[in-house]
Order: sequence, then C-alpha cells, then structure tokens
Amino acid sequence: MVVAGYGMGAVGQNVGVGFISLKDWSLRKTEESSAAAIAQRLRQRFANDLRGSVLVMLPPAIIELGSSSGFTMELQDNAGLGHEKLLAARNQLMAAAFQNPKIAYVRATGMEDNVQYEITFDNQKASSLGLSVGEVSNNLSILLGGSYVNDFIDRGRVKKVYVQADMGFRMTPDDLMNISFKNNEGKMVPISSIAHISWTQGPAMLERYNGVPSMEIQGEAMPGVSTGEAMAIMEEEVAKLGNGFGISWTGMSYEEQQAGSQSTIILVLSALLIFLALAALYESWSIPFSVILIIPIGVLGAVLGTFLLGLSNDVYFQVGLLATMGLSAKNAIMVVEFAKELMEKEGKSYRAAAAEAARLRLRPILMTSLAFGLGVIPLLTSSGAGAASQLAVGTAVFFGTVTATALGIFFIPTFFSVVAITVGILFKRISVRELFKD
Repeated sequence: MVVAGYGMGAVGQNVGVGFISLKDWSLRKTEESSAAAIAQRLRQRFANDLRGSVLVMLPPAIIELGSSSGFTMELQDNAGLGHEKLLAARNQLMAAAFQNPKIAYVRATGMEDNVQYEITFDNQKASSLGLSVGEVSNNLSILLGGSYVNDFIDRGRVKKVYVQADMGFRMTPDDLMNISFKNNEGKMVPISSIAHISWTQGPAMLERYNGVPSMEIQGEAMPGVSTGEAMAIMEEEVAKLGNGFGISWTGMSYEEQQAGSQSTIILVLSALLIFLALAALYESWSIPFSVILIIPIGVLGAVLGTFLLGLSNDVYFQVGLLATMGLSAKNAIMVVEFAKELMEKEGKSYRAAAAEAARLRLRPILMTSLAFGLGVIPLLTSSGAGAASQLAVGTAVFFGTVTATALGIFFIPTFFSVVAITVGILFKRISVRELFKD
C-alpha cells in the first residue's frame, strides 16, 4: 500500500510512504528472506539513487510506540542558537554516527530545507495605498490555498463550497505578480507595488519537542550491538556538539531508557532476595554467601553464549539471566545443604563435608541441569514469529546452565569450604593449626 503526499512526519507533493507486506513465515525460512535482510538489501539498492531519498524501516516491536525499530531521538536546541546551527549540528551528528562501526543505519525524519518563494510586505507603502497587510495575507491565502465557505445540498448530497483562484491564475510563481487587491477607495492595487518577492532557502517544516526546537533522528544498531549501547553512543556524540544542544529520547527508546536503568537494580535485588531467603532458612550468613558466589559462573556462561552467537543485551536476555541465576543457586543449595548436615550430624570438617556432599549430590545436579538445559533446546532452534525473543532467552539459559553445572560441581564445594573456614578463623571457631592438620 502506498500513500502519496505524506510520510515520516512530513506533508508535501514530494513525499510518500509505502507499506510492504511480506510472505508468511512458513515461506521465508532462509536468513536472506528475513525482514531485516530484505530491508538491508533495499537500503543498498537506494543508497546512491539521485532521484530522491528513500528510507527503509522496520516496524517497531511494540505497535504505535514509535514509527520504526531501532532508536528514535530528538536533537534539541536548548540555547536557542537558531535553525541553521541546529541543522549543522544534526549533520555533524549523523556524519559521526555513519563512521561509527556499531551504528548500522541512521536517518533524519521530516523534510529537508528547500527553495521557497518569499513575500516581504512594505507595511508603510501598503498603508499609504489604503491596504491592510493582514487582509492582503488572508486574501492571498484564500486565492492560492483555498478556503471553506459553507455547504449546499445537491440532489440529496451535502457538498462543501471552497473559494480559490482558478487554476490558470495560480500555476506558476510568476502568476503571483498578476494578483491585485482592492483598497479602501475601491481601486485595484497590484501586489508588486506593496511587496518584494524573491527566492530563498529555508525549512519546509519547523519541529519542536517539549516546546524546544528539535530535529528527529532515527537509527539502528549493528547486529550483535544492543539498542542501549547504540543509544549510549549517540549520547556521547551529542555531548561533543558543544553547549546548547541536548538529546531527548522518544517512542520506544524513551521506554527502553526508563526500563534499562532498572535492570541492574532488578538483578541485584534478585541476588539479595536469594541471600536473605537462604539466611532465614539456614539461620546463617556464611552459608548463603557461599551459594551467592556461584551465581557469577552461571552468568558468565550466559554472557559468553550471547556474545558468541552475536546477540544483544536485550530484555529477553535479562529474563534468561534471571533463570540462570536461579539454577546456579539451586545447584549450590543442593550441595551446601548436604554439607551442613554432614558437619552437624557426623561431625565432619568443612572440607570433608563439602567433598562428600558434592559426590552425593552429583547425580541429582546433573539430572536437573540436563532437564533444564535440554528443555530450552527448542528455543535455540526456533524460527518464525517471535524467534528473536525465544533465541535470546534460550541462549542465555542454555549456556548459563552448561557453565553453572560443568564448573559449579567443582567451585561449589570450594566456595563453601573457603567461606566456612574464613568465618571460622575470623570468629575463632577453628585455629590455623587445626586447619592445616585437617
């Protein structure tokens, strides 16, 4: 579907927008037939086309929240430096973004400055000739652009009445010089006697965001680079423009910025919740601490897997990260719980209890980890609608499970022993001599 006269927040005869519907997911199984690959080929095709500027965009992940995927920002003139300096700053920012290897595609929305027909009225001369500049401007708008008058009924249908100069009298810019206006004495005064008409260069539209002059810029990150990282790069480039220019995120980028700052807090609170729950369960501060130490190993595997597959640090990856943290803590609890019982009931030392608990709980750890890891294999091999989110979650969980299990069976008893022995020495529950003897 193609719409002429409108597109990317701009209106005009030289603007248009088209919506391309792709075939069903079942008919597009190769990487070359994905929406992103098709968009990239179209961008390369129209990159050097001199007939016009063609922008190829993917729809946003959340409908109605923005006009395209990637990031959307507003470059703002906070100091009132003027349109020319704002335009120069926008061009400088886009040039820097083009040269950055982590930014794949950047574009400016709206309409570029173009040639305009400027009319400058001489107020004093118009007044001396009995004309009002306000009335002249209003009549000029009616003659060239038209004005609604009223409605009338024609054969049972209501039709609108517009007043406008006939087509032959408004076809070229020179026709403007032939227009005359009646003054207060009833005489006709040509517009050429009260106005100066010239060609000039100026903006086709003026944009504001939160009441501040701005220009909208959209872009996308390279594969393997998160949108958050691309947004951070753009913020750094805006800071280089100097004082007076600022940045505001809009659409989905604004929501991502608001939510992205909370991801670190959520991960920290999740680890803290695990720690407090275990502290209440075992009535000890040292045992939960040895469980928490294993979580970074699972997180390391999730991060490495995501990096190797070229995925980004998005919200789906963070969901998988939380699941990996829970699995890592579960494996550690299985060992720590048995080690604590062996110490209390059989009187074994810290290291002996940790080694025995790791041996006894090896099979349950492998069984639950295999079930958990194999359960996300369909996510790793998913395709079609929603495959990106499934792949992100599956990658984080699968690789996090592998490292949390393969390395955890060795590090869990080690962490338990080190923490327990350290606490015992600090609180003088055991002596250094007993430690070496053991």
